[in-house]
Amino acid sequence: MVKAADGRALAVESLGDPRGRPVFLLHGMPGSRVGPHPRSTVLYRLGVRLISYDRPGYGDSTRLPGRRVSAAAADVRTIADDLGLDGFAVLGRSGGGPHALACAALLPERVSRVAVLVGLAPRNATGLDWYAGMTPSNVRAYREAERGHDRIADTMEFRSRQIKDDPVRLLKGLRPELSPADREVVADTGLRRMLQSNYREAFRHGADGWIDDVLAFTADWGFKVEDVAVPTWLWHGADDQFSPVGHSRWLADHIPGAELFLEPGAAHFGAFRVLTTTLAWAAGQSFTRP
Repeated sequence: MVKAADGRALAVESLGDPRGRPVFLLHGMPGSRVGPHPRSTVLYRLGVRLISYDRPGYGDSTRLPGRRVSAAAADVRTIADDLGLDGFAVLGRSGGGPHALACAALLPERVSRVAVLVGLAPRNATGLDWYAGMTPSNVRAYREAERGHDRIADTMEFRSRQIKDDPVRLLKGLRPELSPADREVVADTGLRRMLQSNYREAFRHGADGWIDDVLAFTADWGFKVEDVAVPTWLWHGADDQFSPVGHSRWLADHIPGAELFLEPGAAHFGAFRVLTTTLAWAAGQSFTRP
């Protein structure tokens, strides 16, 4: 556990080679520090020290009411200082993507590389139809968030209690909206176990983290993606409907030097299959496209 300057607790986990290249893995939405990641033996082979933490309101991390996406940079800096890390890479998956970009934009002296898998673009992205191609359940949630906290809190609290009691419920609820590619990915028994642990931990104390993520994504992020000036890798499954592929296309057009790879036939959960390769790139190793 790490203490922020304002006294908040940040639940942190470190895995892999303690002398390896440090890489922060920022979890999805909803998610937690125990979310799917490569086994420690794989991390040792990669020479990676993997650091993950619960965003405020998830798991055992204290809530930060009204937080913006940019707040992640201060929390990551606090954790890095506590661990004695001068420099590190950042990888964000899905809802962790915007937070990873915040770290790259606001901590340029600390972040060496940033990778984003199936991420989102800012809500105010000029020239982007933010909702185009997005699954109806996500459209409903984000549109309600744009109307304010009270419009989504009760619903999300109720859903979080259900998911905490039965984490499989979230995957079952998503199934009608999953592409065939995503259904194949989440059918893996090992991945399903990790996702169940992830969701159970995410909602340990309620839905605050989930609510605050949704609100943060639909408000001003507190930084400009154009300020990201470190090597940037973007990956997106071409059939993704949870975070539509247009978001990564927009990011690639606005982050200087960003490299975008769109994988035909893959969708949202396909990001788990490229996680190991992307970690290797983030750690500075020679990169082979997934």
